[in-house]
Amino acid sequence: MVARGILNFPSRPSIRAAAVAAGPLEKKKSIFGPLFDKLHDSELCGEDTNEKAHSRLIEDACGLALEKAGAMPADADFLLCGDLVNEMTPSNFAAANLHLPYIGLFSACATSVSSLAVAALLTESGASRLALAGSASHHNSIERQFRYPIEYGFQKGPTAQWTVTAAGFAAVTQNEPGYPEIRRATIGRSVDYGLTDPLNMGAAMAPAAFDTLSRHLFGTNSVPGDYDAIITGDLGSVGSSLFRQMAKEEGLEVRRSKWRDAGEEFYGDDPSFFAGASGAGCSAAVYFSDVFQKMLAGEYRRVLLIATGALLSPLSFQQGESIPCTAHAVELSMSGGGQS
Repeated sequence: MVARGILNFPSRPSIRAAAVAAGPLEKKKSIFGPLFDKLHDSELCGEDTNEKAHSRLIEDACGLALEKAGAMPADADFLLCGDLVNEMTPSNFAAANLHLPYIGLFSACATSVSSLAVAALLTESGASRLALAGSASHHNSIERQFRYPIEYGFQKGPTAQWTVTAAGFAAVTQNEPGYPEIRRATIGRSVDYGLTDPLNMGAAMAPAAFDTLSRHLFGTNSVPGDYDAIITGDLGSVGSSLFRQMAKEEGLEVRRSKWRDAGEEFYGDDPSFFAGASGAGCSAAVYFSDVFQKMLAGEYRRVLLIATGALLSPLSFQQGESIPCTAHAVELSMSGGGQS
């Protein structure tokens, strides 16, 4: 195997602050709800359309991340974000309101990590002193984009996942001791195993997650046991089981408590959410609340975040195409933690 797509960041850009804004169901049902910074009581978030509410979540999370970093919007050099709505409309409108140099990114539900990788690149180059990186999703707007309007009452099967209403953003700065450092990133490939069911995204994305994991480990000369946690994005219970099985078959098995998946954990064991959670805001909400706080507290010293994304569109689905998927990874560590 040749190590391709691996980025090293010798200057160790830091995540100075992070924030999450979420909707009412996430307030009531998510096990991470108490960690979120702002929780709306309405799915519309005070707006008159679901798409405007989607933008509101982005603006809320960005504003809170800046506030926690002790910065003003004018202090930010770049905004890096994306979502799943047509042409990333919610991100585009939020960017217009935030008045920041903006790079829209589409990696589907892997955007939480691709945005971090690009922010680290900009920081490493010296072009950025502070960049906002993250992603968001909104249940109602995404469901009607990729499946059916919620008013239709379409019945889902056990492999389906629930799109979360949430936005998570990080303030990425030049190295600051005491904050999580972005040490490396592995850029995912587009992996297509020929699956076509948009209600079984976990199975479609699991091979991409494993591909990125194995490439990252090989390219960095590391093993799963080197990390306090390896946390995938939104494979859910179905995809997580497949991912762990693939790792086991390749001799990469590690203690179960070290394997985590944001989608599998997001709503706990509630069967109402089928195989778990998904959406571009799913991994962002978990990474920029629970994981970030665990690193600050010293519970995690070195983690590998692998966000997964299904690269389909309504058009490709209607034409009967399969679902290519990707997964991007970033390796985070606290100062003095892990290998250099």
